[in-house]
Amino acid sequence: MSEKNNNKEIDKITGQETTGHEWDGLKELNTPAPRWWIWVFIVTVIWSVGYWIVYPSWPTLTGSGYRGGTVGILDWTQYKKLRDNQKEILDIRENYKEFFKATSFDEILKDKKSYTYAVAGGKAAFRDNCATCHGSGAAGAKGYPNLNDDDWLWGGNVEQIYSSIKYGIRSGHDEGKYSEMPEFAEVLNDEQINELAEYILSLNENNNQSSENTLFADNCAACHGNNGEGIQDLGAPNLRDNIWFYSSGDKSSIISQIKKPKHGIMPAWEGRLDDPTIRMLALYIHSLSASQ
Repeated sequence: MSEKNNNKEIDKITGQETTGHEWDGLKELNTPAPRWWIWVFIVTVIWSVGYWIVYPSWPTLTGSGYRGGTVGILDWTQYKKLRDNQKEILDIRENYKEFFKATSFDEILKDKKSYTYAVAGGKAAFRDNCATCHGSGAAGAKGYPNLNDDDWLWGGNVEQIYSSIKYGIRSGHDEGKYSEMPEFAEVLNDEQINELAEYILSLNENNNQSSENTLFADNCAACHGNNGEGIQDLGAPNLRDNIWFYSSGDKSSIISQIKKPKHGIMPAWEGRLDDPTIRMLALYIHSLSASQ
């Protein structure tokens, strides 16, 4: 219900002027926005104009700003802020790299701050470069060594780890470490190979109290040692610690390795990574050792 008032139509229930529009008997009230809302709107418009002037805002194809567009009178952009923040980080990183170049591992191990930074940097480098083979947690897999234990083929002090990373294993580098187990299928018969496998299994049983074996002494001891504990200078693994590289410690896998051994390759990281990064990697991997 509504009535005319000076050519204005007033709704009887609300006493509010209507717009004159009607839909299915329903008329639209002419209710203006609150005055406070109007003022807020005006302020936001003024603020936006100020923002256009002070900060980069208008995208253009040929603007002088980063990626095109105006830069504003402050000449501030997020790209500049990111670049400046990264520069500060990179400067700090370069300072540490120079420090690592000129400082021995022993000195770094004694300096808690430097050691903490090195381990953190090595962890980041490990995830980017080493985790594909050794796993994100460095636990390794079949054919890829676990770096969390104390079972080292080529030595586990920081210098030895550094050398292994830098020059690689069977990498073709002149300074790389190299070892190769011969194929005993061409030297021993199946019965002898079976006997060797039984003996190697026995080294990990009976509290490692197995008696000597002539076949082992004649064919394996030169590399693995008379007691089977391995020789790190030759990259020959310890056969008494129940840690297996290419098998799960079952007899058939051991026989397969004796007959036709597998040989992995680790690339030389010299030339791929700078020396400070390799040093940080060595310190990080050393920190994973169970003896730390």
